[in-house]
Amino acid sequence: MTNKKTEKIDNNFFPVLGKYDMSEVKIEDKGLERYINLNTENIYYGGVYSNKLFAKSKIPLVERLINNIMRSEHYNGKKLKAYKIVKAAFEIIDKKAKSNPMQVLINAIQNAAPKEETTRLRFGGISVPKAVDVAPQRRLDVSIRNICKGALSASYKNKKSMESCLADEIIKASKNDVASFAVSKKNDIERVAKSAR
Repeated sequence: MTNKKTEKIDNNFFPVLGKYDMSEVKIEDKGLERYINLNTENIYYGGVYSNKLFAKSKIPLVERLINNIMRSEHYNGKKLKAYKIVKAAFEIIDKKAKSNPMQVLINAIQNAAPKEETTRLRFGGISVPKAVDVAPQRRLDVSIRNICKGALSASYKNKKSMESCLADEIIKASKNDVASFAVSKKNDIERVAKSAR
């Protein structure tokens, strides 16, 4: 009997990871570079890194995208279904953008990652908003979460499938288009932070 925490699944089960060339993918944002894992050797199924500090940066980026899709009530616990959505979305991006889908995803994450946000400070009985820089790990988390949220909200009450909604969201975010949910959310966060400086 194998332990689920240490079980590795090879690329025959998750072929989307081995399909695209990772050597040509460039990460321009030096802050995010350390936290983006482009490893395609194998994907870990289960909570290998669950209780370790900053260990989620070792999880491959594609798996983190799959896990964020599972955060909704419709795909909760359905990892294979979420994986098929990401695989189909990558194929749509490959056809539409005519470039490496991983590079398009990296560009989308870089454009959707907020650099500044607000926190609340209490002075006496008054809470005052204060602008703070966002840590690179949080920037990556927020951008992936917003990309998935935007795709999920676009697919509700819509004839378009979840796969095409995810592909559209990633393509729009990679072009820094304000029609993208993730980019518009980032702009809102940074606008509020700018007023709270």
